[in-house]
Amino acid sequence: MNNVQNTDTTGRSGRNPLRALGNAIRSCLRGPVLAALAVPQLLLLTAATVAASLLGLGVGALLVPPTIVAIRGLAGLRRRLAADWTGVEIRDPYQPLPDAEAGFKGAWKRCQAMLSDQATWRDLLWLLVDPMVGFTLAILPLTVVAYGVLGLVLPQFWQSIADNGGNTWYLWIHVTSSGAAGTAALFGVPVMLAGLAVAPAVMRAHTALAKSLLGPTARAEALAAERKVAHLTETRRDALTTQAAELRRIERDLHDGAQARLVAMGMNLGVAERLVERDPEAAKQLLAETRQASASALNELRDLVRGIHPPVLADRGLADAVRALCMDSPLNVTVSAELPGRPEAPVESALYFAVSEALTNAAKHSGASHVDVQLWYENGTLKAQITDDGTGGADPSRGTGLRGLERRLATFDGVLAVRSPLGGPTTLTMELPCELYSRRTSSS
Repeated sequence: MNNVQNTDTTGRSGRNPLRALGNAIRSCLRGPVLAALAVPQLLLLTAATVAASLLGLGVGALLVPPTIVAIRGLAGLRRRLAADWTGVEIRDPYQPLPDAEAGFKGAWKRCQAMLSDQATWRDLLWLLVDPMVGFTLAILPLTVVAYGVLGLVLPQFWQSIADNGGNTWYLWIHVTSSGAAGTAALFGVPVMLAGLAVAPAVMRAHTALAKSLLGPTARAEALAAERKVAHLTETRRDALTTQAAELRRIERDLHDGAQARLVAMGMNLGVAERLVERDPEAAKQLLAETRQASASALNELRDLVRGIHPPVLADRGLADAVRALCMDSPLNVTVSAELPGRPEAPVESALYFAVSEALTNAAKHSGASHVDVQLWYENGTLKAQITDDGTGGADPSRGTGLRGLERRLATFDGVLAVRSPLGGPTTLTMELPCELYSRRTSSS
């Protein structure tokens, strides 16, 4: 029979009273941290109001995007705190932004996209509501605990409080004597315990408020699902197109290369068979040519297999396969890799050929002399970064090479990020979500 203990960071810790007390204290102390968010919230709300009021003058189009980015950064911090402190995942609800464009037109399009996103307005509502409701919830447990501590110390300080005109009431007790102060002290411990007891529930309530305002709505989730379906449809179509083109390439290479050589070898063997008795020297020469042709055919078949799935990739893994690939590059390439395991073969192959294509592009177009390749695994994502010291200016919208890389990665829900200012350097960052299964095969 399974023995499962329900434990989270907000105080629901099964039957362990010490752990429950520790979680209650942590929840109580985390309240002021959440309450402190009210300061940047009010500052950003003011900044958003000012930026929006300047939209009519055009200046607002330049001020609104960075202000909204800052608001989203603060909201992202609150989502991370919810996940770390209460185990509640709050997904980003934002719609994709258009590609960045230079100048005022690009800023205006970005501003329009942000303002048309319902999540932006829900963030603004959070900035308005949380400093009031959230602030009150956040400080409530610690305030109750502090009030309990006040009850405990009243026997020592009640006279000074009364002499200075302070509040002489504690709960329903009018503290005007040492006896009344002692009675108040008796209630101090229960009040403290009450503050600690409600702290985890208050923390969950605070997180529920944040999730209701910062999480995706049902409509946003439906739109995200539609975008996901459209993305999957496009990437699968691209994958089928790429696969068909690859099959045609393999067929063409076999027909024009190895197949032609094998046909020629068969013809040479037939002629040598007829000449072996009549002209042994000519037959010997034909057999030597046939042996050379067989070696060439074998090399072509090896190259063809290497283009489909390199043996070193299957045998040694991604890191060593990329190192072998870089040894054949005309550029000076350094490789560092830290991979604690291996992904599924299709993912491994996709990243290998993406790196191969990136190195080919660097050698052909970048004017670079040195390339740095880094491979690592982080947060469920296999990553590769290729940096060259070339002239820069690489743009996916102006060529098919980077588009091909994007399509290759998108088949596995991967992404390609390009940073290539004029004058260089160019950095390509590839990310493929996956799990690693087998043991480490190589390290840097």
